[in-house]
Amino acid sequence: MPKKIFLKQLFKVAFILTIFAVLIVWNPRSLFSPFREIFARTNYAFQKIFSTIGGNTGGFFDFLSSISSLKDENADLLKENNSLVSQLTLLREEKKENEILRKQLELSPKNKFNLENAFVIGQDPQRLGSWIIIDKGSSSGITVGMPVIVSDGILVGKIEETSGISSKVSLLTNSTSIVNAADLNSEARGILRGEYGLGILLDLVSQEDILSNGDDVITSGLGGDMPRGLFIGKIQEFGVSSDKLFQQAVVIPRVKYSDLRMVSVIKN
Repeated sequence: MPKKIFLKQLFKVAFILTIFAVLIVWNPRSLFSPFREIFARTNYAFQKIFSTIGGNTGGFFDFLSSISSLKDENADLLKENNSLVSQLTLLREEKKENEILRKQLELSPKNKFNLENAFVIGQDPQRLGSWIIIDKGSSSGITVGMPVIVSDGILVGKIEETSGISSKVSLLTNSTSIVNAADLNSEARGILRGEYGLGILLDLVSQEDILSNGDDVITSGLGGDMPRGLFIGKIQEFGVSSDKLFQQAVVIPRVKYSDLRMVSVIKN
């Protein structure tokens, strides 16, 4: 019973509102003009709200789209920046190598020897003073036994092995290295041998010869495998050998072998 009464009342309210809406739209004799104005304002307000919401929604999606576009642009800029950094690094490395090459060419005794310049491309990771690999080989006329120098005739080793495009250089500090050498100041002669990558020892020097700290040590030219006068280093200390038969001296190389970047091979 109460449900029927509620539906009946709801029908009446709906009927009255419908009649009222018709009268507002029809507006006989302008009696309902105030109500029409209220309706128009209310309708305009709702339209403005929905229009604003729609505009903001569109702007929001445009904002998201712009963020995505910025991300793509940043990724492209980062890629381009990395490429430029890589190119700049290569140019700086080429410039440094050119400077080393120019300095080597200026200091090398090219008027005295037939030289083949080469860059160091590898070295012994276990003992940095034992051997290096250079980027020139038999195709450049390099053979086993050729002396290897830096700057103005400073001996660092000799060719031990060759391939077509590279060579292995046994440095003076290598335990297999043996070079005939002499004290430039006193002409004392001996055999220069490597100390397992740790240093150089001038050995088998006659006890009658004079050795002094600070004396220059050069190649003696004996044996025919090495020209005379290539600088090796300076005597740091000397004494009598363990068998008491000879003198021997510790020689400090003029250059640090682990820092070698470029060398020259004496081909004649």
